[in-house]
Amino acid sequence: MRSVLVLLILAAVGILPAAAADRPAGRVRIATFNCSLNRASDGALRHDLATPGNAQAAAVAEIIQRVRPDILLLEEFDYDAGGVALRDFQSNYLDRSQNGSAPLRFGHSFFTESNTGQPSGFDLNNDGRVHGGEDALGFGEFPGQYAMALLSRFPIDARHARTFRKFLWRDMPAALLPPGWYSPEELAVLPLSSKSHWDVPVRIGKMTLHLLASHPTPPAFDGPEDRNGRRNHDEIRFWSDYLDEAPYIRDDAGKRGGFRGKAFLIMGDQNSDPVDGGSLNDAIGTLLAHPRVDARFVPQSSGGPEASAVQGGANAAQRGDPRFDTGDFNDRAVGNLRVDYLLPSKGLEVCGGGVFWPSQTDPAARLVWGDQPPPSSDHRLVWIDVNVSGARCPPGSDPTTSASSHPGH
Repeated sequence: MRSVLVLLILAAVGILPAAAADRPAGRVRIATFNCSLNRASDGALRHDLATPGNAQAAAVAEIIQRVRPDILLLEEFDYDAGGVALRDFQSNYLDRSQNGSAPLRFGHSFFTESNTGQPSGFDLNNDGRVHGGEDALGFGEFPGQYAMALLSRFPIDARHARTFRKFLWRDMPAALLPPGWYSPEELAVLPLSSKSHWDVPVRIGKMTLHLLASHPTPPAFDGPEDRNGRRNHDEIRFWSDYLDEAPYIRDDAGKRGGFRGKAFLIMGDQNSDPVDGGSLNDAIGTLLAHPRVDARFVPQSSGGPEASAVQGGANAAQRGDPRFDTGDFNDRAVGNLRVDYLLPSKGLEVCGGGVFWPSQTDPAARLVWGDQPPPSSDHRLVWIDVNVSGARCPPGSDPTTSASSHPGH
């Protein structure tokens, strides 16, 4: 009874959001979800979300409602300048109960431009014509396709947010540019980020948590020059350099220098598995081993190993632990991989977390198991619970070696 009273007091004074009062005091749940709410044409997502009846959006919303994060990064959510799609997703899906799950309200958001679909004016894929998504600054058939959005129940300090959407790839020292592929004129407009890189401060009581969000391009859909694999590598490497306070870095407002804060969380679909898949995975390996990053806790699921065994194919030859997989990809060529990450700074205590990939015997399996494409997304929502109270995690818990596929509330 006493702990419930403490939670209610914390919620009342703004240390915890009201809907988080069913979790232990000072525990904040943070999630990343490549939700695949992208569409083939501009305006199609706004159309689909304008009413409550879209089956995929309902499945995505139910997963979010089941996990109940306080902070959520959505990838592959098409951007529109008015933010209409994001508001409609909130009001028509998250604000409404999905299959008996309680509605969920986020009071704050960060949703801004993406490089995806922005015309470059150049023949970036060298096919002899300037046309289509492969010639955009980041792959996309229209501006804002495959963008990302941040939702939070805590206040977002947008005034001090830094974005790096315009930073040029050529300006990264020792960049892995494909030799001879791009002309000097093309390199003068081609950004490093295929979508954007964000440093978004969120105020949690007296604490400021910097959310370092990105969604690098997949290391595929190219040729032997490996232009996408090389870009993926350098998009991930950017965060290691940012934490090292590399002086070459310049944000979209012209401010130079890397990270100067304290607590941070690197989040997003990095499109790179540490041991499997086709990426140049030394960049994700370096980030996982960075001296300012605590990567000991690896969210896991019970459904990942089941999927690996049932689907077979490329999964059978993989070296990584399928408990840690977060993406369900083509089993003939790629297999399931760990590509979605939540990496806290050292000093942030993680009390638990997981990957929403329930067992086939679980009633929630219908949200992620099934025919291709799956009912919600080919990625799984990943979450962690971060302790911001100063108290220790509950005695006996060891989040560096255990996790669950179902969140506790």
